[in-house]
Amino acid sequence: MGIGVSVFLLAVGAILTWAVHVASPSGLDLHTVGVILMICGGLGLVLSLVFWSSWGGFGGGRTVVRDREIL
Repeated sequence: MGIGVSVFLLAVGAILTWAVHVASPSGLDLHTVGVILMICGGLGLVLSLVFWSSWGGFGGGRTVVRDREIL
């Protein structure tokens, strides 16, 4: 799951949790679905950021090691 999908899940979850006010159909609570989507989106966002930082991503510091020549 990428960063874009994670942010999308967070947004949809927030809309379902705080902006939608309807009578719940039998067996389905939209607020709970919204919270679950926000948790999944937040977890996906954190995992994506950890993956990109460990991979190198955008200009992470690089170390160059050179052997010394003994004269």
